[in-house]
Amino acid sequence: MRILFYICAVMAATWLFQVNSACFGQNQRTQTPLTIERAVAEAIEHNLPLLAERTNIQIANARLLTARLRPNPVVSASGDHLDLLGTGFNEITAAGPAEFSLRTDFTLERRGKRQARIEWAQKSISVAELSFLDSLRLTVLAVRNAFVDVLAARDNLALARENLKTFEQIVSINEARLKAGDLAEVELARSRVAATSHANAVLRAELELSKAQSSLAALLGRPPGMELGPVEGEIEKRRPETSLEKLIERALDERPDLRALKMEQAQAAAETKLQMLEARPDYSLGTEYRRQQGINGKGNSLGFFWSASLPVFNRNQGEIARARLQEKQIEIRRRALELEIRVEVEQAYKSLDSAQTRLQTMERDLLAQARAARDITEYSYRRGEATLVELLDAQRAFNEAMQSYNETRAEYARSLYQLEAVCGKAATQ
Repeated sequence: MRILFYICAVMAATWLFQVNSACFGQNQRTQTPLTIERAVAEAIEHNLPLLAERTNIQIANARLLTARLRPNPVVSASGDHLDLLGTGFNEITAAGPAEFSLRTDFTLERRGKRQARIEWAQKSISVAELSFLDSLRLTVLAVRNAFVDVLAARDNLALARENLKTFEQIVSINEARLKAGDLAEVELARSRVAATSHANAVLRAELELSKAQSSLAALLGRPPGMELGPVEGEIEKRRPETSLEKLIERALDERPDLRALKMEQAQAAAETKLQMLEARPDYSLGTEYRRQQGINGKGNSLGFFWSASLPVFNRNQGEIARARLQEKQIEIRRRALELEIRVEVEQAYKSLDSAQTRLQTMERDLLAQARAARDITEYSYRRGEATLVELLDAQRAFNEAMQSYNETRAEYARSLYQLEAVCGKAATQ
């Protein structure tokens, strides 16, 4: 009993250690500031659809293993003219003699079939790898956009909290002015209503941030209920130093989906070759050992066999025609995708240009004026030289300008990531 107690104690301690280690690791993962680079790296490791797509490479490798296999030999044994019914084997009945045989048959594939199967399977591996890279490209784009949404929601929340703090200070000032008899009670009520409105704006901004964080956490493959933790970084404003023509050329060279389609075209050509070889019949060679158990003696004999099907009706016409049509279909799809890529790059480039123009205009003309107007009006209101309505108008204009600026910055970053994605930029570049 004492030994059993010790064993149970050790098992319990081990379990508690593992649980604590897992919780500590999860807490460390949660509390570590999350940058966009870390988010992309985490999604590559844990994104569930991406993990499922990665399995297709292993499935393609299994197909290659099957393609390399040769046909199995066939072994058969038989017993004939056996006296199991008690008739008796003699000269009168002539029901014998009993015969026993052992036979083996080997299928000899015609030359080139196995090599063609292997070639088709090897190309299927390349198609699976390129398809995975394309899924990786789209996953990275989704993670980057989701991270931008979190940063934009974070900035909007900071703006809402700043506005709430300002109006809470105004309420405090108005309460003091009311006690001093320098302010009407209705003016204090209006400032309190404005502060309540900004408090509700903070709640809405917190909800939007929570939604953005949940969307990003799902893309990272994190389990439900696990907090995203603090995010770190700013919305990007860099500009790719490449012309539109070079971007289109790069996209046509590097896009994984286009490369996968080209590889599918080569795979279809390999399948056409394979189906044409399948029209040629294989040979079957067999050997047989036979033993006769007669009345007057025993005998042993050997037999050799050769057989092949006659391609009179089925010459694999349907599969050959299907493979050729599929090859033509992939060629049409390739040309269509090339045209689509050109359009996508051009549209993404124009979207980035438009977002950059609007962003520069806001930074040059709008933001400074809106902030100055808000600050001057707030200062005047504190001195009693401006009305609350004027302050609310100035604050509303400033909020609209800042929210528009945050959204324009986010739109620029999304356009930048979209342009990089349509050009086929890998996650490691």
